[in-house]
Amino acid sequence: MSTQGLTMKIRQASAQDAAALLEIYAPIVLHTSTSFEEEPPGVEDFAQRITKAIQTHQWLVMEAKDGTLCGYAYAGTHRSRSAYRRSVETSVYVHQNFRGQGVGRRLYEALFESLATMDYHSAYAGIVLPNEGSIALHKALGFEPIGIFKEVGFKHGQWHDTSWWQRRIKQA
Repeated sequence: MSTQGLTMKIRQASAQDAAALLEIYAPIVLHTSTSFEEEPPGVEDFAQRITKAIQTHQWLVMEAKDGTLCGYAYAGTHRSRSAYRRSVETSVYVHQNFRGQGVGRRLYEALFESLATMDYHSAYAGIVLPNEGSIALHKALGFEPIGIFKEVGFKHGQWHDTSWWQRRIKQA
């Protein structure tokens, strides 16, 4: 399925999107090491994640004209101590049928614009290695590599490194 000829809109996610978003996320959990979750969450748990995120941060979805959810991006707490309150951790996931078509980029751009209005300063993203597509996306959006956590996650019978990236949301 191509995004050509489809009108795409970005909107805030709601708990009602949980089942459709799990159709994007569950295969990633089950078949890749991109997420360190080992079992997909249930619909109710996922709905609670969305509800919690939009109370203080942001969770956006891209929707095709026919209602298909093509991907999502969200921000959450980077660390719990108060001095970190203007920093966020971000993630973006794109449905396998819409990868390589600019969905992730458009979602992230909208996310950063929204976070800037919410007075957030820096965004951090962890990328499980190897993942050249995600690295290219983050570089294109102004993220810079800041370090690697070696052998930080064990999934699918092997250890995985995570590369950490940072970008400013708004200038001081």
